[in-house]
Amino acid sequence: MRAERPNFLKGGILKRLGLSARLLLLTLLFVMIAEVLIYVPSVANFRLTWLNDRLAAAQIAALVLDAAPDQNPSGDLEMRILSGVGAKAIAIRGGGRRSLLATGDMPSEVGKTVDLRTVTWTQSIRDAFELMIDPPHHPVRIIGSGVGVDFVEMLLDTQPLRNAMLVFSRNILLVSLLISGLTACFVYFALQWVIVRPVRRLTGNIAEFSQNPEDASRVIQPTDRADEIGLAEQALARMETTLADELRQKRRLAELGLAVSKINHELRNMLTTAQLLTDRLDRVNDERVQRIAPRLVATLGRAIAFCEGTLAYGRATERLPRRQLIPLAPLIDDLSHLTDLAPGRGIAFERQMPDGLMIDADPDQLSRILVNLVRNATQALSQAGSFEGQPQITVSARREGRLVAIDVRDNGPGIPERLRAGLFTPFQGSAQKGGTGLGLAITAELVHLHGGTISLAESNTGTCFRVQIPDRQTS
Repeated sequence: MRAERPNFLKGGILKRLGLSARLLLLTLLFVMIAEVLIYVPSVANFRLTWLNDRLAAAQIAALVLDAAPDQNPSGDLEMRILSGVGAKAIAIRGGGRRSLLATGDMPSEVGKTVDLRTVTWTQSIRDAFELMIDPPHHPVRIIGSGVGVDFVEMLLDTQPLRNAMLVFSRNILLVSLLISGLTACFVYFALQWVIVRPVRRLTGNIAEFSQNPEDASRVIQPTDRADEIGLAEQALARMETTLADELRQKRRLAELGLAVSKINHELRNMLTTAQLLTDRLDRVNDERVQRIAPRLVATLGRAIAFCEGTLAYGRATERLPRRQLIPLAPLIDDLSHLTDLAPGRGIAFERQMPDGLMIDADPDQLSRILVNLVRNATQALSQAGSFEGQPQITVSARREGRLVAIDVRDNGPGIPERLRAGLFTPFQGSAQKGGTGLGLAITAELVHLHGGTISLAESNTGTCFRVQIPDRQTS
């Protein structure tokens, strides 16, 4: 079985701590790590200093005894000298002779020999911690350099040294705790003032702004800071200002769109009735009526199409395509009557595609796509005429691997460069006088529902829209 995580990790205590508390804990941790790195060599150096001091005292005591007039000092004097140094025996070698001071009860065994003349820092650190953790049970032999002699040697008990090292460690610990606490407090208050408070201001403003993003008064006011927090305040102010403007604009557009949809719905019904009444004018045997009637019918047809387009775009979403494999030629042939929307212009319609070309698409939606493109071409030719020769609309199609490419081309004046960037954006993509810019937006949405693409293809003259409808993926 998997071991359970500790409760403090499972409960996520660290996750519930604020940024200030985390900074405080991290500061304490880092300061303690720094103190440990300082303490380790310090305690080793304290041990070496303590031993060297004892060796120096032992040498001085031995030299004093050698210089005394009485070369045979009493046992009591030796005991007092050894007790003052803290050693059980002292030996000095120099000038070809060896001097020894010793107590009567010399130990039979030496716990360890330490030669201070060749000791390294690594060995000194290891010996210092061994002495504090597991002290030897027998006296230790210490050898070191002397002044004017070959070496000084003494035998001493390590318990006083261990006690001094423990006191030194306790003092270092207390000082470290004091320094850590003071440093952590200073860092805590500095970070609280410099970083945490500004960050809380940012987060608080974001939460307040999210409650009513259209309220311009909730936009954060950047301070004059030039650091990263100041840059974040400026970026947040720009973002909130842009978002508030966009939301207000979209709300107004939504309200306007709802009103327009209602108006268009009623207007479409009235225009449909007017169109039915206009159809009866065809039976009136009046030359002037016969001349005006087709233009009136075409105008009403465009008005109805405009209302239908506006209502179609006003729906929340288009339905998903009901795709099937259908012949493309009949759909294109049905487009030829759209040139009647510009009577008297003599607009020619031509279909170019291989026989039997099949396309995997929704018939109704594909028809709407092609109708929008051909109707736009007809309106462009009727308003601006052709670039050269007779006005003409050409619809060509071909299969390219697993997709069908359809080109709707006219020989009109083309689309101005300033309109190409927002060509498929609602209310912005119309190049015809009086257009709404909804037709291409609806067309692009329908193409994308098929997983296809629509683009403005390169053309020497006129305009060419290219629609690519891929086949459905087969598993």
